Amino acid sequence: MSLTIDLVNVELHNLGNQARKAEKETKKLFEKIKKVKPKDLDEKFEKFHDEAFETINCLNCGNCCKTTSPILTQLDINRLSKYLRIKPIAFTEKYLIPNEDHNFTLKTIPCPFLDTDNSCSVYEDRPNSCRDYPFTNRKKMYQVLDITLKNTFVCPAVYQIVENIKKVIK
Repeated sequence: MSLTIDLVNVELHNLGNQARKAEKETKKLFEKIKKVKPKDLDEKFEKFHDEAFETINCLNCGNCCKTTSPILTQLDINRLSKYLRIKPIAFTEKYLIPNEDHNFTLKTIPCPFLDTDNSCSVYEDRPNSCRDYPFTNRKKMYQVLDITLKNTFVCPAVYQIVENIKKVIK
């Protein structure tokens, strides 16, 4: 039996409504997971992550780049500045604002490096948080369940992954 969700029912324009309807159940499950920390949680997330990205093409969506900002560290700033051939201070002044954790986020949304075809004009040099997004195939998933819940409102793949997790963890 396939655990994938019919993506026709999770179209991007309806994702927020779908995630809102599922939010209470998701929160309840995630609270339980944080307490119990199932040994096979990472493997389950990774399996559903891989399945989701077999059917979902980020270039057809780009919602993460259109609605949220990555966190940029000094290493990200240095890498992007070098790629753009500007000084890190100039990059920071043009594109970034500081956050409470002494890192930076973008001044503008959508991302200024998002092209009209949803591709990334700085893809090879993109921030680490963009590289790791949506954080659903990492170790110690129980540590990022709060951001995973938030990402169900942004990313159809995360929504699908979480709905599949609900089917196998009770």
